Amino acid sequence: MLYWFIGLWRLVLCFIKPTPAYFSSLLSCPQKLIMNKNLIIDVGVHQGEDTEYYLKKGFCVVGIEADPQLYETTKNRLQSYINDGQLQLLNLAIAPQEGEIIFYTNLNHSVWGTISPDWVKRNEFYGTKSLEITVKSAKFENILQEFGIPYYLKVDIEGADLLCVKALRQFDSKPKFISIESDKTSWNNLLKEFKILKELGYQKFKVINQRKISQQVCPFPEKEGKYFEHQFEFGSSGLFGEETPGKWLSETQAINLYKRIFLYYQIFRMNGFIYKVNLGKKLLEKFQVIEPWYDTHAS
Repeated sequence: MLYWFIGLWRLVLCFIKPTPAYFSSLLSCPQKLIMNKNLIIDVGVHQGEDTEYYLKKGFCVVGIEADPQLYETTKNRLQSYINDGQLQLLNLAIAPQEGEIIFYTNLNHSVWGTISPDWVKRNEFYGTKSLEITVKSAKFENILQEFGIPYYLKVDIEGADLLCVKALRQFDSKPKFISIESDKTSWNNLLKEFKILKELGYQKFKVINQRKISQQVCPFPEKEGKYFEHQFEFGSSGLFGEETPGKWLSETQAINLYKRIFLYYQIFRMNGFIYKVNLGKKLLEKFQVIEPWYDTHAS
């Protein structure tokens, strides 16, 4: 009976062959993964500043860092969490393709490592140098398929944040909270970020000044995970979820806030109006006017 069924099935396949469009439709269908309320994915670990904070809050963490030296630094720093199974640390770059990719590690500011040649040019404008290395790469949708949908997704990978955000389109479930470093060079790119976040179902936003992260204080009673006193290091992403400071904004309110921020960029940043005026650069340096940067948090 079994052999008869197999023979019949082979005969059917001879006449009814799945088309490429059929397989394409299967790939485009959202995958059903359930959000893990105890999981945080930290894309752009750097030296583990944020990762350690999430671990101490009691969350399991998947940390991703492309720079081999930063990966080793974080691994040594958080080895006990790796041994306990609370942290899984991956040494790879999130990229459009699996395999390997050129990564530009910044020799002056380690947080500026990137896979984007355009960002390398930006960094060179700021007077820094980069070194090309080849690193392992992975598509973010494959990371999600392996580890699941996190409660909070933090992304800070210098010009490639949207690779992670767009990957969420392939899944029914989404992180409850997500944060990305907002684009500061192109207003259209910023609007694109909000457009994609809105398409994914995010309706509430906060705009967080990253230069003020070290001033943040963990709220008590806690609103996310466990409470403990913590001093945020410069360059870290800071509080997340319901513990982020300020009120949640609508998309319109958040974009209006960014309009004021972009006006500041146009005037004070290194290639802004004052910088191009005679003696402008010296004045900015004398009064230590440092260009801020912002993260967009969404829920």
